[in-house]
Amino acid sequence: MRQGYEKYPPVAGRGQAAILACAVLWSTSGLCIKLLHWHPMVIAGSRSAIAALLLWAVLRWRRVLGKGGVIEALGVGALYAATMITFVIANKLTSSANAILLQYSAPVWAAVFGWALMKEKLSGDYAVILALVMAGLFIFFRENLAGGALLGDSISVFSGICLGLYSVLLRRLKQGNTADAMLWSHVLCALLSAPFMALYPPSITPAGAAAIAYMGLAQIGVASLLFAYGIKRVRAVPAMLIAMIEPILNPVWVLMVTGERPSFSALLGGGLIIAAVAFSALRPAGLGKKR
Repeated sequence: MRQGYEKYPPVAGRGQAAILACAVLWSTSGLCIKLLHWHPMVIAGSRSAIAALLLWAVLRWRRVLGKGGVIEALGVGALYAATMITFVIANKLTSSANAILLQYSAPVWAAVFGWALMKEKLSGDYAVILALVMAGLFIFFRENLAGGALLGDSISVFSGICLGLYSVLLRRLKQGNTADAMLWSHVLCALLSAPFMALYPPSITPAGAAAIAYMGLAQIGVASLLFAYGIKRVRAVPAMLIAMIEPILNPVWVLMVTGERPSFSALLGGGLIIAAVAFSALRPAGLGKKR
């Protein structure tokens, strides 16, 4: 008998908590990357390799049954692998602020794909919330936005499209296959990054080894399990809105560790996003009514 998430009721509160915890873990990557003087693709591939081992250890007791189960999980996982890799590439071709701002257009794409593929309608409340979040994100990064390069900005937009579509398609998977899709995404990311590991072999130090181990095990390993759990209980747009906490928390960790204080625009934009996300979490029924 296939086991998975079917025995758990789709409780929105649990899903929201899981997505929030996932976003908190995602947000710690910036500090860890500062400890690693490695090629970005080596970092991405190394942490995904560790995350894949963790997910395999957790999931190996469960078989994926049903015709096409592995193929569909692999296909959806490829979208997240594309998200991770294109975001790394975009950071090399445009400014970091541009890359983050454009990738976090994901809630907009999640709304589009959710409507087109799952007939989930965006209520007026959520349309306003989405607009406020995007405005807050622009204010947050306004001082760091650069002209950027067209190719890098375009890749960032593509990364956001992949993330938005991934969040929708992950919900459509059979409930037991969501974590499998996360596993495949990290396997694919590790395989695609392997040539860079050969071309740019990392210099391993105790601090670097600890950083990459944490990133693989917790920052994206445990986070992947949390996201797979949460996305079955929260629709794609609210999930992506909650995930907006990630870029807001990055400077918080920097402040705690280095004492570097965020600018007024960062505080204003971050406060607007947090307020909008908190409001959306209190109105889970406002989105996703089927036609």
